[in-house]
Amino acid sequence: MTTSDALAPSFRVRVQGQNLPADAEADITHLTVHEDLDMPSMFTLRLINWDMARLKTTWSDADLFSPGAEVEIQMGYLGQLQVVLTAEITGLEPDFSAEDIPTVTVRGYDRRHRLLRGRKTQSFIKMKDSDIAAKIASGVGLRPKTDPTNVTLEYVAQHNQTDLEFLQERAARLGYEVVVEDKTLFFRQRKNATRSVLKLDPASDLLEFSPRLSTMGQVSEVKVRGWDPTAKKPVEGTASPSNQTTRMAGTSGGPEATKKAFGAASVAVVDRPVFSQAEADQIARGQFNTQALAYVVGEGTCIGNAAMRAGIVVTMSGLGKRFSGDYYVTATRHTFSSDGYRTGFTVHRNAT
Repeated sequence: MTTSDALAPSFRVRVQGQNLPADAEADITHLTVHEDLDMPSMFTLRLINWDMARLKTTWSDADLFSPGAEVEIQMGYLGQLQVVLTAEITGLEPDFSAEDIPTVTVRGYDRRHRLLRGRKTQSFIKMKDSDIAAKIASGVGLRPKTDPTNVTLEYVAQHNQTDLEFLQERAARLGYEVVVEDKTLFFRQRKNATRSVLKLDPASDLLEFSPRLSTMGQVSEVKVRGWDPTAKKPVEGTASPSNQTTRMAGTSGGPEATKKAFGAASVAVVDRPVFSQAEADQIARGQFNTQALAYVVGEGTCIGNAAMRAGIVVTMSGLGKRFSGDYYVTATRHTFSSDGYRTGFTVHRNAT
């Protein structure tokens, strides 16, 4: 393989474990993968949908793209392809026009979409949130992998909610996230405390980047109040900058910088039922770390890079002292088109 080959963008689409037929691959005009930590990740594959020799539609009628079929998307460069999404086909969108050749868009989502099918009302008795997540995952055919949440809850109700709505609500209380990779459901702490695995710089691969620092919503203390029915007394959990899991290689955290500029501020969380001190402490820490991570939010585009994935930490350099540093990737958009291969992304940071 020559050096020029190694730099040539490439992709591979596999359906039900098999590479696309050559004629289907030749008809692809556009491929996009949207990966997101807060909603089901999605792919769209647009193909020419017309056989010029036979004058008839092709891929919108093919069994190859039947709903429910598993699709694996690999992206990268020749000889360096990486899997960026495993999903299931959920829809077909043909486009017929008298002025243009017919096309069809094949759309699919990661298996989080299974958690959106129907609303449920059920209860969970004497279980941890991590155990609840594991039970729900197993119920839709997913392998659970959970970070333990430690606190056993007397009673939790899922009231007319989809499984995903319910799990994300439970995760949001704790500063957790609900992610599906292939057939595994992760109910986990946000991974912004992990080591950076990728570096981007305007001098090489970072094409554009627009960060936004905002002190709005930053507080120096979070209090969670509830009532312990066993001890018959109120409980209050408190979290402050000392409870931050990381400052992401920064020196000035959002809560501290805001306090220095505008004075101390706290927020009391009372809209969620809390029945023990341990639960109040756990929620306070999760809420504090979640609001701190909104201190700096940025969106950008880089040269196509399959290693740019939601849920990793990347290092941005060449952006000056304040905005260079580590960022947590919360969403990505990998796009192959006539313009080449580009990767868009959204990132968060809790310090500068």
